[in-house]
Amino acid sequence: MNRIVSHLNKLTEKGEKAFITYITAGLPDMDTTAGLIKAQEKTDIIELGIPFSDPTADGPVIQQASYEAILAGATLSKAFDLMKKLRADKVEKPIVFMLYYNTIAGMGVKEFVEQCHECGVDGLIVPDLPLEEQEPLKGALSGDDATILIQLVSPVSKDRIPEILKDAQGFVYCVSSMGVTGQAADFHKEVISYLSYVKEVSKIPVMMGFGIRTAEDVRPMKDIIDGAIVGSYFITLMRESGFDGARAKEYTTRFKEELNSL
Repeated sequence: MNRIVSHLNKLTEKGEKAFITYITAGLPDMDTTAGLIKAQEKTDIIELGIPFSDPTADGPVIQQASYEAILAGATLSKAFDLMKKLRADKVEKPIVFMLYYNTIAGMGVKEFVEQCHECGVDGLIVPDLPLEEQEPLKGALSGDDATILIQLVSPVSKDRIPEILKDAQGFVYCVSSMGVTGQAADFHKEVISYLSYVKEVSKIPVMMGFGIRTAEDVRPMKDIIDGAIVGSYFITLMRESGFDGARAKEYTTRFKEELNSL
């Protein structure tokens, strides 16, 4: 069974909410990225951002992170090498690649998917790939559940949400605000009704992302969502700490505990 699905099933059985973080591969280098992944003992799933020159869904923090990682030599191939090392080191935590479709197309869909399977990439989030254009990637992924495609929905997706989630796998990523990542908990004014509708429609766990900094930020939604995602704020914390693994462990452990005690 896919690591994401298996892990979320276990959390559901225990009545726990999931905590997911996002980090940029290669910021400040691949070895440090590996250390930060290993340090996050209580994080349930890690989104590994693949640096891209034009990350249109991301705000200034992740844009800058991508820029610096690219300057430091980060590439998709090196991200795959990182995954191989992590799996060789017995890191079994579910890991999702978050990347833009140009990166996949540049390698070729078939080759990309083969590499994902070989390296142990559990899921993909492709924010610029609309439902109507997903078939080539879905087709290449079909046949087993080694790597699954995670669907995103937003407050303006309401009429399309049932269609988007019809065959969705793993979890649904709910964008909680309009615009780009890292907007300091400035959630959409109808976020409660929007999330409630997604929860009603979805057959898989519902995760909320964009702008979250602390577990307290999601208190109003605690009875709706199945987990929370922190990206820009986590990168900022890592910068401020000099990408210290101990700080990563401290923050993620505390967030996970607080999330499940709301």
